[in-house]
Amino acid sequence: MLSLKTKELTLKYDKICYINKINLILEPKHFTVVMGANGAGKSLLLRLLHGLINPTSGTIYWNGNPMNSGIRKQQAMVFQRPVLLRRSVAANIDFVLGLKGSGIHDKRDEILENVGLLEFRKHPARMLSVGEQQRLALARALATEPEVIFLDEPTASLDPASILAIEKIVTNAHTDGTKIIFITHELGQAKRLADDIVFLHQGKLIEHTPATSFFDNPSSEPARAYLEGRIIL
Repeated sequence: MLSLKTKELTLKYDKICYINKINLILEPKHFTVVMGANGAGKSLLLRLLHGLINPTSGTIYWNGNPMNSGIRKQQAMVFQRPVLLRRSVAANIDFVLGLKGSGIHDKRDEILENVGLLEFRKHPARMLSVGEQQRLALARALATEPEVIFLDEPTASLDPASILAIEKIVTNAHTDGTKIIFITHELGQAKRLADDIVFLHQGKLIEHTPATSFFDNPSSEPARAYLEGRIIL
């Protein structure tokens, strides 16, 4: 299972620093939740860790090695808005399994059944509800059998039943050994899911602590303000 360490991780555009010298160590077995106000740098941090963008300076180490194509293949990412192929539900999963050289049909049906979408396998993916589309996006990511999966607010704007379904899928994946790094604004969701909290403010790592410590006794003023619902600038 992949472990993560960042050293002075920094991202700048046009002299503006969006990620500011982040030093972070994440345990592979923990369910990590990333929190912070809008613009804190949460999504940019995930994109850096997944190798979608390159840092201006600093280094990301996975199991002691800098990011490379082999490590990228051990990771997957799910975005706030589902990104799906213009094909059937089944074909979305078949595409990923085909890339892995897996036996397609039996494995695909098992994956779709696990996310409650087997009965929709012949439907066009884009005809599903938003919640169903997000379950399909998550199923497709998990079909790659990643060691790490990044989730960027995957339940934003979903109805309670869809949120519950997504949380169940993600917690099952975590139980099965997948490292989860999950962005959310919802305090209740973070309390339900997190082992540890990464709290960002203005591109800086303000706190990284066990979830119970973060919610019961935050050590920084930005975190206290955030938890109290105050606006922080």
